Amino acid sequence: MAYKIALISDSHSYIDHTTINYLQNVDEIWHAGDIGSLKVMNLLPQDKKIRAVFGNIDDSQLQYLYPEWLDFEIKGVKILMTHIGGKPPGYAKGVKSKIKEAGAQVFVCGHSHICKVEYDKTLNCLYMNPGAIGQHGFHQMRTMLLFEIDSGKIQNLRVVELGKRGVVKK
Repeated sequence: MAYKIALISDSHSYIDHTTINYLQNVDEIWHAGDIGSLKVMNLLPQDKKIRAVFGNIDDSQLQYLYPEWLDFEIKGVKILMTHIGGKPPGYAKGVKSKIKEAGAQVFVCGHSHICKVEYDKTLNCLYMNPGAIGQHGFHQMRTMLLFEIDSGKIQNLRVVELGKRGVVKK
């Protein structure tokens, strides 16, 4: 049976009902950093497994609760997640070696506020950045990723557009 994942990042202390509605129908929620406030994490559906890393704007409380790097496996897929990762082929310093060392098949990061999914042939690894769900930053559209993991494969990947940055629905 497929395992459903919601991947979010760069909330910068903001999460809305539109985003939360998409999080209801998944098995796990991954937050790739720049959470901004513990309030965001407390508003996530608590009946889901939540995996998160801290980002460069996150305070000492969030840094205490969440690691800088997460390395885990789901349904035969090895995942490595951090906040600042760069992008293929220009990863941030030391990231390529961490991906190789972890044997990661999927590398997840945030930080850029740019939604991007790309297969890196040189590392035999799928790069995933969900963009940003928050209102802070230069992005035009707030985005997240939904996908499934089954039998060692990522499948049914889709980008969800959550609305334009700066437009707050009541």
